[in-house]
Amino acid sequence: MIYYQRGSENDVLGPQDLKEALFSALDKLGPRGKVLAVPPDYTRFHSKAGELTANAYEYYGDKLTDVLPALGTHSPMTEQQISHMFPGVPGNLFRIHDWRNDVVTLGIVPGSYISEITGGRIDYDWPAQVNKMVNEGGHDLILSIGQVVPHEVIGMANYNKNIFVGTGGSEGINKSHFIGAAYGMERIMGRANNPVRKVLNYASEKFASHLPIIYVLTVIGHDDKEGLVARGIFIGDDEEVFERASDLSIKVNFEMAEEPLRKVVVFLDPSEFKSTWLGNKSIYRTRMALADGAELIVLAPGLKEFGEDAAIDKLIRKYGYRGTPATLKATEENKDLQENLGAAAHLIHGSSEGRFSITYCPGHLSKEEIESVNFNYAPLEKMMTKYNPEKLKEGKNIMPDGEEIFFISNPALGLWAHKDRFTE
Repeated sequence: MIYYQRGSENDVLGPQDLKEALFSALDKLGPRGKVLAVPPDYTRFHSKAGELTANAYEYYGDKLTDVLPALGTHSPMTEQQISHMFPGVPGNLFRIHDWRNDVVTLGIVPGSYISEITGGRIDYDWPAQVNKMVNEGGHDLILSIGQVVPHEVIGMANYNKNIFVGTGGSEGINKSHFIGAAYGMERIMGRANNPVRKVLNYASEKFASHLPIIYVLTVIGHDDKEGLVARGIFIGDDEEVFERASDLSIKVNFEMAEEPLRKVVVFLDPSEFKSTWLGNKSIYRTRMALADGAELIVLAPGLKEFGEDAAIDKLIRKYGYRGTPATLKATEENKDLQENLGAAAHLIHGSSEGRFSITYCPGHLSKEEIESVNFNYAPLEKMMTKYNPEKLKEGKNIMPDGEEIFFISNPALGLWAHKDRFTE
């Protein structure tokens, strides 16, 4: 059932609009005694999920007993990040998701089904794992809050991904990522219906129907006058609410390039992107727009590590971004990758497969470190002077020397493609 929906390509929803939307939906639900909010972490700061969580606290007061950021494998939020993203929400309500230890398995999606939907590429079973609090916390309402936007692993982010991956366990996260990588990232991005989503939908239907989950989904776009704005909000408890949000997101967040792009410069906000685990969205989200032989330059002043997690950081440093064949071979031959299929998937996603070059300009990693994982290196200060993000406009720019570049200020907010590499 859909409890509230509003949105269009040109709509601008201010803070009061979002608050009224949420309150309208919550009124329809009736009184609740113990509420859990599951918003994204700081890496989705622009999702408006922070203010919506604050709205939920205003509505429920002390009946909102727990806030569980959907960290997935990300680092726990700091007190500063929590206070910035969730103004007015008491810090003692926040819980840390431990993706390795603090989970329970609701059921198993059989390998026979996964083989069927992946064309035989993957045939292992998949565990539907969630944080224990989601299943055993005694809540009579779980508000899963987040943004729908094109995504490299699951086509379109959010909906039940927020639960099964955001609060999921090691095996579930790793295996779901690898399903997407094996099936083909460019066959998934920007598609709401794909094998990874089908696995999660199977789990929702078969194993999680007893959970009182309501999805609060935003669509965020760029407005020339106001910057990042909410274009839509959709609140409901089933797949239809996700599909409607996805339909709007494709209109708002997807840009089809007229010609393949020869040179793309991406800026990674240092408050949001500190690892290639997140920063490689610059690669994922632009790859279908890049011409063969193109150059991707990534301005990354906050970059200090490869993985958000120490074990994954070690794996990235060990194996590097060397393409699908090399990564699959390494996975077959090495137990550490077999036990961390999410890392293996990430290594595939972060490679250009030799089709275009990737130059990282890091704030806190050395030339040797960047080149050791198979990226090119360029000095940050030099490249920030040449390609000053404060002076560039979104999209096509002609530089003083006549060079043409395509600039993206935040790769997490969209998907770019050329029609020859994107087919429905």
